[in-house]
Amino acid sequence: MSSSSPIMDSAVTHSPGGLARLSALLGAPEPALRLLVSILLGFPVALIHRYTLYGKDPIRQHLFFIACGLSIGYWNYDCNILHSSTAVCATYLILTILGSSALSVIVTFLFNMTYLLYGYYTTSTQDYDIKWTMPQCVLTLRLIGLAFNLWDGQKRDEELSDSQKRVALKERPSLLEIAAYAYFPGAFLIGPQFNMRRYLDYVNGHLTERDPRTGAIKLPDCVSAGLLRAFIGFIYVAIFQIGTLYVSDQYLFEPSFQKLNLIKKCLLIGLWGRINLYKYVSVWLITEGVCITFGLTHNGKDSKGRIKWDGCANVKLRTFETSTQFNHYILSFNINTNHWCAEYIYKRLKFLGSKIYSQVITLLFLALWHGFHSGYYHSFFMEFIVLYFERDIGPVLQNSEKVQTLLKTRWEARMLAWIFMKLYTFVFMGYVLVSFVLLSYPRYNQVYASLYYCGHVFFLSYPFLAPYIKRLIGQRHERQRSHQE
Repeated sequence: MSSSSPIMDSAVTHSPGGLARLSALLGAPEPALRLLVSILLGFPVALIHRYTLYGKDPIRQHLFFIACGLSIGYWNYDCNILHSSTAVCATYLILTILGSSALSVIVTFLFNMTYLLYGYYTTSTQDYDIKWTMPQCVLTLRLIGLAFNLWDGQKRDEELSDSQKRVALKERPSLLEIAAYAYFPGAFLIGPQFNMRRYLDYVNGHLTERDPRTGAIKLPDCVSAGLLRAFIGFIYVAIFQIGTLYVSDQYLFEPSFQKLNLIKKCLLIGLWGRINLYKYVSVWLITEGVCITFGLTHNGKDSKGRIKWDGCANVKLRTFETSTQFNHYILSFNINTNHWCAEYIYKRLKFLGSKIYSQVITLLFLALWHGFHSGYYHSFFMEFIVLYFERDIGPVLQNSEKVQTLLKTRWEARMLAWIFMKLYTFVFMGYVLVSFVLLSYPRYNQVYASLYYCGHVFFLSYPFLAPYIKRLIGQRHERQRSHQE
């Protein structure tokens, strides 16, 4: 459920101008509108690159990406954009001095996380801030991942997983390559995450087809696919903007909401949560569209020989919209960040010998990566206990002959089960998001109190009730069958 970049939130101010007037006209915060415009600038930049530099000299491409990324960053954050330059140069020095070693991974990790947390400490307010820390949090994962990939590149192949082999680097990239990778204009501000190997393959013309007769690099047929993905993103922007007119954050504190009964409150919390998720979905779709237009997302061909442009996909819409379990959200929402955490945090903790410990540390890292607001830590704690509930009760339901027979023989049971699971994920995803969005304890606690802490009571009481629930669902039936045999 991790996230890193909304488009319609608050924060820094710039001098009055045309953008400020447009902001007032649309009723959207100026920093958010500036960020959205900056993301959209990726499309003309991608087209300029496509028709002037694609497949040409990599050095010229690196310089172009650095110039565009820094210019867009400066327009958003003024000289604060130099914080990212500091991180890039420091990481390059660490990798140069310490080499591709475990020590360089540790130092790179500590430096970049400390720098990011320093930024949060000095700039954060009670709201979600659109400041230089936003691209910095994206860059932090990118640079840490680079150090890991270089370390993996020094290991023997049999020591690496298949996914590690695909991204491992045998040689340290130059400072120019690392800077261009960091400031790539299609993903610098808010992601998506992608690895250095993909970037190097891209600028060296490996993510495209070649003319079979001349061997020349062919321009990829990706523009229409990129624009289509972005168009879908704008549909989600519209849904979010319309939705917030009726169910805004402030509405949760109004007397009209407080007077509703618990069922109506829960349904409205679910709707509010869904609308907030669309804020993230919309901006990820637009940025993915930009990356597709660049041609960066080439991901081989499907079974019908068609090129797949999903190499940087950050949301799987079909899975997301049809979710009936929290794990479906994990699999379909903010995919690249979740994959990064799985590869560089969760799997690297295998030596602990406990999936629970690995998951707890990974979620703690995610919360810290987002910032110091207590809402992040509470939200990821709630995610942990919800996933614990699902992983514990799921196999019991799957192995219960009584439940499975009912579902296979009665269509009414299947329909009711589906409706129940949709409502369950709809309501409790909104419930978990309350603290993530509202951030500060007094605010999210007020909303939870109005809901009588129903989610806390349900999920926190489950471990104590689990033996009785399991006996009721399946074990009693199994015991009866064993007696009959």
